[in-house]
Formats: sequence, C-alpha cells, structure tokens
Amino acid sequence: MRAPSLIAEVEALLYRHDPVGIGFGDNPDEYRPEAGSIVARRPRARSVDDVVTLAHGEFVRWFDEDTAGPVDRYEDIARDAWAIWLARSSGAS
Repeated sequence: MRAPSLIAEVEALLYRHDPVGIGFGDNPDEYRPEAGSIVARRPRARSVDDVVTLAHGEFVRWFDEDTAGPVDRYEDIARDAWAIWLARSSGAS
C-alpha cells in the first residue's frame, strides 16, 4: 500500500485540528488548498516555530486575520506537521 501524499497527510491533520472551524464531519477535503500551500512552503521551515508562522500566514492569506485567529492556534498543527516531515525525511512513512 502506498503512503499517503504529504499534502493528504497535512490536509488530514488540518481537518483534525480544524483551526478555523470548517470541518463538519462530511467534508474531509475542506483544507486541501491550505495543505497544498503549506507543503509548497515547507522547504523554508527550519523548526516547529517556522511551521507555526508558515501555517498561520497561509490561513491569514486564504481567509483573513480574524478568521485565522491567533498564532498559538497553529502550534499543535505545526508540531504534527513537523513530525510528519521529519519522519519522511528519515525514510519512515
């Protein structure tokens, strides 16, 4: 079985954390555009803190600052995304 794409993994974690409250249980692809943007900018990230900034910035870009909410809302998302990226870079899937 093939490992899910990185975008699909980030999309799933965004849906699980649901930072802007649009995951209603029947729309698991709701965060696909944001996941794609985050993954595209992944090479710029050198730490979890970078991913927090990156993820928050993408949600501000896709929505607006009020909808995106505070930066700390993205801390758990960033930790999970960073763990996925580290696992993939070490050859684990």
